[in-house]
Amino acid sequence: MGKGKKKSKGKQKLPKTKCCVSKSKCGRCPLRMLKEGTLPDGLTVKRRVLVTTSGKKVSKKDLQKAA
Repeated sequence: MGKGKKKSKGKQKLPKTKCCVSKSKCGRCPLRMLKEGTLPDGLTVKRRVLVTTSGKKVSKKDLQKAA
């Protein structure tokens, strides 16, 4: 039996509010999550910043509610 990664069912990784522009994208990068399709509903990325679909900036408090 091999050891595998355990996936937590209750918690979802939340994206950062702004991309850190590193070459190797971090696991919470909003650009990476957008490409993979793992961003929470109602959120998108514009100019490397996490925003709502209406175009308003997202705060950390709003992010907790979205998850």
